[in-house]
Amino acid sequence: MAINITMPALSPTMEEGTLAKWLVKPGDTISSGDVIAEIETDKATMEVEAVDEGTIAKILVDAGTEGVKVNSVIALLAEEGENPDDVEAPKDSGMSPEKKASKPDDKLADKKPDARKPAPAKTEKEAPAKPGSGSVSKELGSTPVKLADVGDGKDRIKASPLARRLARLRGIDLSSLKGSGPRGRIVKKDVEGAEPGRAAPTAGAVAASPDGLILPQVLDDRIYSPDSYQLKPLDGIRRTVAKRLTQSFMQVPHFPLNVDIKLDKLLAARAGINGSAPEGVKISVNDMLIKASAMALMAEPDCNASFSDKGIAYHKSAHVSVAVAIDGGLITPVIFDAEKKGLARIAAEMKDLAKRARERKLKPQEYSGGTFSISNLGMFGIKSFGSIINQPEGMILSVGAGEKRPVVNDKDEIVPATVMTVTLSCDHRVIGGAEGARWLQAFKRYVESPESMLL
Repeated sequence: MAINITMPALSPTMEEGTLAKWLVKPGDTISSGDVIAEIETDKATMEVEAVDEGTIAKILVDAGTEGVKVNSVIALLAEEGENPDDVEAPKDSGMSPEKKASKPDDKLADKKPDARKPAPAKTEKEAPAKPGSGSVSKELGSTPVKLADVGDGKDRIKASPLARRLARLRGIDLSSLKGSGPRGRIVKKDVEGAEPGRAAPTAGAVAASPDGLILPQVLDDRIYSPDSYQLKPLDGIRRTVAKRLTQSFMQVPHFPLNVDIKLDKLLAARAGINGSAPEGVKISVNDMLIKASAMALMAEPDCNASFSDKGIAYHKSAHVSVAVAIDGGLITPVIFDAEKKGLARIAAEMKDLAKRARERKLKPQEYSGGTFSISNLGMFGIKSFGSIINQPEGMILSVGAGEKRPVVNDKDEIVPATVMTVTLSCDHRVIGGAEGARWLQAFKRYVESPESMLL
């Protein structure tokens, strides 16, 4: 009996991914542990190993397919003694993720059946709903779905209700698309990969949003001619970052706190450490700020917290997420238990994580599970800025550039000093102004007196 090869869950929160590349083909014999494919998540590309042994009978999901649901069948493996040519694809094959993805919207688009009457079986030839007969017009605002939009009889355009709705929202003419679904049906990914603006958006169509978060972002052809710009489709990272940051900014009540911190003692300490460190060890200012952040979280444990519907989670260790810019977005690898680690170890881990982050080789467990984030744009000369909280963490620290400024010393004399401005963005559901201020005081104390981090 054939063995199903399914889309693996490469992280606890993964729901779907892109099947980037197959490293095997039908007829290949594989053993447990062989690398058979590469899967792209929203943050990294990871190799998939075979669990069973046998012969690849059929590949059901082509390389490059996006939005493949976890646990959907992507290939079939013939067992020893089984003829691969006799293996038949299951009805719920690897193409099912797209169909499953459209089911919730299919229900929205159709009338809710009378519970007392059996629901009629739907077929591919079923006529589309008449204007006002279902909830599609409610989803799209005041503009009903017209029969002319989807065709009739032989001229009917086969498209899922979700694909039709997305096309209307994005101003895309379905007749210009080629469907990749069963029997040429246009599905969600066909519309997402199409160029927006092929048809003028109708009035009222922007009243709905595919993800329920924001209005569709479409450039109006009447203002921006399609040939006046080059459209680069969103990759997995940009799409995920956009979605998560939008959710955070809309759902989390942010408030900022900022303070100026003198860096002279920290810079002197760093120079001394690097001067006496073994060959190959080099501590950066950011490494010392990671350590100071972790120590401040231990000093003010009320700030090392996350909000949840069940209550506030107070974390026992400081797991510091560090923002790293990569092509197409950013990623936040985590220094776990940073309060327990020395500067040399933090520096070595951060160097390794940043390198593999830019190569998109991080494992999900290496960029998940942080309790606090730090984002440093000082190297770009940015004086101060505010960041969006990286949910479910309760705070994120934005670090500006260190620069020479005139300050007043204890003798009321104006003297030069190296000063940086930091901004702490807090989740007000978890952290109040007083708690955030106390954390900044602790952080400032560790930075301005770096020897205190050794106590």
